[in-house]
Amino acid sequence: MRSRWALAAVASLFAGLVAAAPVQAAPNFPVVTCAFTPTAPDNPAARPVSPPLPVALAIGTARVTFTTNYGPIEVELNRAGAAPCGVQNMISLVTQRFYDNSECWRLTNSARLGVLQCGDIFEVEKGGPGYQFPDEVDGTETYERGTIAMGNQGAGTNGSEFFFVHSFANIPANYSVLGKVVRGMDALDRMVAAGITPSERGPLDGAPAAPVKIESAFVS
Repeated sequence: MRSRWALAAVASLFAGLVAAAPVQAAPNFPVVTCAFTPTAPDNPAARPVSPPLPVALAIGTARVTFTTNYGPIEVELNRAGAAPCGVQNMISLVTQRFYDNSECWRLTNSARLGVLQCGDIFEVEKGGPGYQFPDEVDGTETYERGTIAMGNQGAGTNGSEFFFVHSFANIPANYSVLGKVVRGMDALDRMVAAGITPSERGPLDGAPAAPVKIESAFVS
């Protein structure tokens, strides 16, 4: 089983690069090293997955589609941005079907924070992939409408959690930016319009009033 995931990870790593490379030029694929550190036994994987390869391409883009009960959300992940390891990680988890049949547990819509948080299998900030990796930020990150970025529970705790910005997020530049939504912002808008279940964090920060489910995710 793990050998199949490894082959899938290798395939996803180089997907689309031949088409992106200039026809006359010899391929030149810059890579960066990544450190994926196990969190077990204290925080084991919520679903059986292997960590990504410890290298990531730092050129080109990749697209992932999240099929939700509100419609598809397609994102363009930027390998050449500040977070190539984060992009590598998301593609690996998508390829291994980690996000399939999962729920997005947190929705916010305040003057400071307007995001949908996904990727936690059990509940808010619980249920990761069994490993973590460092932040990839340079201090210039912004989180405007349509941004997709890694979520975390503190410095260096990236795993499977991520968020979509449906309005804006006035937050510190502590979250690795993966890319942007290129199709499906209308689905996010419908999720927000359906409302939020108040929580101890406030009336505008809680679970979606109507559950938001990722039915499947795939490299598109």
